[in-house]
Formats: sequence, structure tokens, C-alpha cells
Amino acid sequence: MKILIADDDPQILRALRITLTAKGYDVFVAADGAQAIAAAIDHRPDLFLLDLGMPALNGIEVIEAVRGWSQAPILVVSGRAGAADKVDALDAGADDYVTKPFAIEELLARIRALARRVVRDEAVPVVRLGDVTVDLAARSATREP
Repeated sequence: MKILIADDDPQILRALRITLTAKGYDVFVAADGAQAIAAAIDHRPDLFLLDLGMPALNGIEVIEAVRGWSQAPILVVSGRAGAADKVDALDAGADDYVTKPFAIEELLARIRALARRVVRDEAVPVVRLGDVTVDLAARSATREP
């Protein structure tokens, strides 16, 4: 199973990459929202672990962009513990939410639970960011008026 981890904290990226790789997952990392979308397009992950507070594009923007072409489970891993942040992420398309700091055993259990629902037949990616739509199959970009 391919997992994309997007977090701007290098220590968390490293720890999660090492742990998930040791558990047999194929792991890709991104340090900001723009890198996360690029990595998602390149690697077509089966599951996403996303922080909300990333530079370039925040986690909500990444969720909204990814949901334009992927139904892969999205697990938000964030230091934001407020109910409004959780509701915003879940309403944007996230499947689950874990607050930092977290127990690695709980995170692994949540990954396993989400992995049981993975849909592997994805549509051709069309990414929407604001008023710009990028059709990756057609290699075209359009701007809404």
C-alpha cells in the first residue's frame, strides 16, 4: 500500500516514514501542500496522512484538490485540536482526524481501518485550485471566468 505523508515538521516526516516503511508500507513524503499535490499526482497513493498547517497550500486546500480526482482515504494528523478544525477537515473530504501528539499504535490502527476501504480504481486526475482546473490526462489548464 502506498502512503503519502504531508507535514512541514521534518521530525514527524522522518519518524512516520521510518515507522510505516518498517511496517511494509511504500511511503512518499512532502513538506508542503504544493509538494503533496505533486507527489499525489506522481505516485497515486492509496492513503494520505496530511497535516493542516503546511506552507504553500494548507491541508484543507490539499484535501479539496485531491478530492477532485481521488477517493483514497485521507487521515488528517494535526496539532489543531479544536472542533471547528476537525469539522472543517472532515467536511472538506477527510476520512479521519488524529490530534498530535498521538500514540503510534492508534495511528497504525486507524491506517489499517482506512486501508480496508481503499478503492484502487481511480479516475484520471483533474486538479482544481480556486478558479484554475488542471486536466492531467489532457495536459491542459483552464481558468474559470
